[in-house]
Amino acid sequence: MIIQPTSVAALTWLGAAAGASSEGWRIGNVLSARPLGVNEQGLLVLQVGALTVEAEAPGTKLPPQFQVRVLSVGAQPQLEILGADTHPDSTVHQALRERLPQQNGYAPLLATVGALSQWSIAKQLPPYVRSALALLEHSMSTPRELATAEGLRQAVNRSGLFLEAQLAQAPPNDATTAHDDMKGALLRLVTILKGQPILGESSDTEVDPPLLYRGVVPQGRAPLPLELASTTDATELLPRLYTDVQGALARLEVAQLQANPNHWIVEIPVQNEEAADVLQLSLKHEPEAEHSWTMGFSLDLPTLGPIVGELHLRGLRLSVRLWAQHRDTVDLLEGQFDDLRQRLGATGLFLDQLSCQFGLPQAAGSMSAVFLKATV
Repeated sequence: MIIQPTSVAALTWLGAAAGASSEGWRIGNVLSARPLGVNEQGLLVLQVGALTVEAEAPGTKLPPQFQVRVLSVGAQPQLEILGADTHPDSTVHQALRERLPQQNGYAPLLATVGALSQWSIAKQLPPYVRSALALLEHSMSTPRELATAEGLRQAVNRSGLFLEAQLAQAPPNDATTAHDDMKGALLRLVTILKGQPILGESSDTEVDPPLLYRGVVPQGRAPLPLELASTTDATELLPRLYTDVQGALARLEVAQLQANPNHWIVEIPVQNEEAADVLQLSLKHEPEAEHSWTMGFSLDLPTLGPIVGELHLRGLRLSVRLWAQHRDTVDLLEGQFDDLRQRLGATGLFLDQLSCQFGLPQAAGSMSAVFLKATV
């Protein structure tokens, strides 16, 4: 549902949509809402918090009073309608609502872990904290591993999304199952940090949750605040680490709660020599067509900028669409097309489409609940 402010209160909305620290418009916050009527353009007029906004009719009748939860901020904030009969509650939705305010992206965590990995700081940490951090880094993938089909498969398996399933299927005497799993490493680290005399600090970076209907969204690196990036005292980084681990763990559980047998989102931290980046995958099986898959991916590298890709596989026929935010990256990717065509041809696949567009695609339109989609 597209929302546009219609009152002076839009100034507050503009600040929130731009990512400002507005108390009301933060991910996970719940705002009161009520319909006010229909305007001359046939748009529904709503009171949402302190703002009067216009919206396209949702297709179902809204109650006189209801609530919305802020699911994402930015250029197109997303609001989920709560407390309406349009979507009955469930245990899964309740769990999602509990974790959405807690979640944050992997990028803040990766920045903190990177700062703690410097030997001058790491040697100040207790051995069990260093061990837990080493396990977390071991669960990450490398660009070389992801360059092969088997390496990518293993990275998906140890992403944390399937931890409980792997443990449930493992033999009772197998102590190696999921030993390098991302969620297992996060759980171990957060348990250790709970025993530390620290108080978590909120991160300045707020990353939208991995919701199925939104598709893949590139996630850039999140630098630490200057005072933390330049510190030589490990104890100053531990409160940040605790908060970052909690946010990453809640984010992973949001992805688990949404996953279904035909569609899931996987996020893979990729460690290189300088720092770590986040590869996001969306894997979707089309049950109505045999051997029909869609894979989306996103990545934001400092040298290339944000990149989004979408691969459609129908039997032996493949379509590949790429998007890049920077023109130079588009040219660079297109320069690799001849080599990619040859590689795909050697596999026996038929390439129906191969393109790269300048700019990033809009978020996917399919929705898993009743949402209000806002633009400014």
